[in-house]
Amino acid sequence: MSKEFEIVGEFEVDATPQEVWEAVTAGTGGWLWPMEAPEPRVGGKGPFGSEVTAWDPPHHYTNRVEDVEGISEQTLNQLDYTIEPRDEGRRAWVRYVHSGIFVDDWDNQYDGANRHTEFYLHTLRQYLTRFRGRPVTAFATFDGPEASKAPDAFVTVGRALGLADDTEEGASVQVRGPKGQLLDAVVDFRNPYFLGLRTDDALIRFFGRNHWGYMVGMSVHDFAPGADAAADEEMWKGWLNGVFSQP
Repeated sequence: MSKEFEIVGEFEVDATPQEVWEAVTAGTGGWLWPMEAPEPRVGGKGPFGSEVTAWDPPHHYTNRVEDVEGISEQTLNQLDYTIEPRDEGRRAWVRYVHSGIFVDDWDNQYDGANRHTEFYLHTLRQYLTRFRGRPVTAFATFDGPEASKAPDAFVTVGRALGLADDTEEGASVQVRGPKGQLLDAVVDFRNPYFLGLRTDDALIRFFGRNHWGYMVGMSVHDFAPGADAAADEEMWKGWLNGVFSQP
């Protein structure tokens, strides 16, 4: 049954309003996924077939689409960003509103979207503060095998990385990555649904979508010079398949 939803996130960040504006309009590959930059005007074309309905740089940007490409569970999607200066423009306050209409499995869809929003906005802050001035070199995103739909799949992922079940956010760790390579990282986000690792050159994100009936997912935002998206995907997807004993 169709029903409207609204998800709101607010935060302050050690970045200028212009830096936030560039991240949400042109630099989405650094924290979300690469998207075509919107046409800089009201009525212009936005990402995924949307229309720009507010354009006031660097303070307000909205895009809206009524037929969401490739998402059968949703008929309306709107993203709204409000950005205000703090500390004489040295910092920014951001209000993000994701709204629309889910047409099926409303409670599950809303819970997943709400929890994903928290993680994406956290990753945006990491990008703005930890990788300031560094354009993303390569981005890869992919799902694990069917076996990663299991109820305990996300716990399995954490243990495969070598993390203790009680390793908390902020911990400096060595994790076991592709081909057994040890990676120095910081656990920048962790809850039962998501895990974020930050290295000197990358933001590595794990999505426990098994909680909503899907496969575990991963994204790699790689800022290293010469990084290659295909190579990142091959390495980490091979690792993820191996966690669930898939060839």
